Amino acid sequence: MKKSLLALAALGAFAGVAHAQSSVTLYGIIDEGFNINTNSGGKHLYNLSSGVMQGSRFGLRGAEDLGGGLKAIFVLENGFDVNNGKLGQGGLMFGRQAYVGLSSQFGTVTLGRQYDSVVDYVGPLEAGDQWGGYIAAHPGDIDNFNNAYRTNNTVKFTSADYAGLKFGGTYSFGGIAGDVTKNQIWSLGAGYNNGPLVLGVGYLNARTPAASGGLFNNGGQSPLPAASAAVSSPVYGAYTSANTYQVIGAGGAYTFGAATVGLTYSNIRFSNLGVAFAQPAVRGQSVTFNNAEINFKYQLTPALLVGAAYDYTRGATIEGASRAQYHQGSLGVDYFLSKRTDVYVIGVYQHASGDVLNAAGTGTVAATAGINGLSGSSNQNQLAARVGIRHKF
Repeated sequence: MKKSLLALAALGAFAGVAHAQSSVTLYGIIDEGFNINTNSGGKHLYNLSSGVMQGSRFGLRGAEDLGGGLKAIFVLENGFDVNNGKLGQGGLMFGRQAYVGLSSQFGTVTLGRQYDSVVDYVGPLEAGDQWGGYIAAHPGDIDNFNNAYRTNNTVKFTSADYAGLKFGGTYSFGGIAGDVTKNQIWSLGAGYNNGPLVLGVGYLNARTPAASGGLFNNGGQSPLPAASAAVSSPVYGAYTSANTYQVIGAGGAYTFGAATVGLTYSNIRFSNLGVAFAQPAVRGQSVTFNNAEINFKYQLTPALLVGAAYDYTRGATIEGASRAQYHQGSLGVDYFLSKRTDVYVIGVYQHASGDVLNAAGTGTVAATAGINGLSGSSNQNQLAARVGIRHKF
């Protein structure tokens, strides 16, 4: 009897240790606010929307200590719309992130639906990822700095932190029998964060991005809603039939006192445009965009932050037409009522000029403004403003 009691006591002790070394955390963000869009297809639009500063979400994050510095980890993260309760990311249950993996002193390997290296290492340096929300992202989020697109079927490696230096990469299997390149996505990146200086570089390559299951169309719904699908963007929607979508990005930020100045640059290339184009001269060709941003933020008080940014996008050259260009300015004010709750105001103005290829590839049309995540303008100008509240838990 005594031996049985001792055995039970020992098992209880081990169970207590195992429980102490495992953890599961519920977390989330609720972001809601009122918007004004001065030109939504030619009309003013006033509405409520969810997840502009940050996507509304809830998630589960867990870790189990396996011993010897090795841990099993997982994340399941859902996106949703506060206004109607619908699932985000095209109706996926865990459309933001869903992965499992192992972590050690050398780095982390994870498998599932994840973010690419451009998002991880360069994205945080643009204004849209800081105080401006997705409406302050680059036009149409053309370089994916604002994480408009996630990658399915992905193996990801993230290194340990070496005195502020981290690096990593991803590879996404296309999952198409007999064709290993269709829907294939891979990326590489590195970042440095030490003291006042932050640097980041990233590369993203996606094959057949507009195909079913491709980078532009992996949200679970086809076609995707305009608010989340770049294929509807007036900036580059005509080029998404490309066989390959490629992004090279870099950025940096420096903090001095209460002020931070940041810069980002991206080169975006749509290679081997699809044969669906009716204009033979366009088929098989490649087009390139360049984007540059300068941003500034200042912590006026511990609770009050102000920000400003200017972004310039230089579009592709089309024979017999003027080059498309997009100028965008953003302003933001963020006031923290507590560590978890803040209220904010964001304003974004965009002006377009030049010409773009029409969707059929038969000719050109005048470029129109298209602030990211909003219905496109009927002319060259668009102004958007938002007053919102965000709560984190």
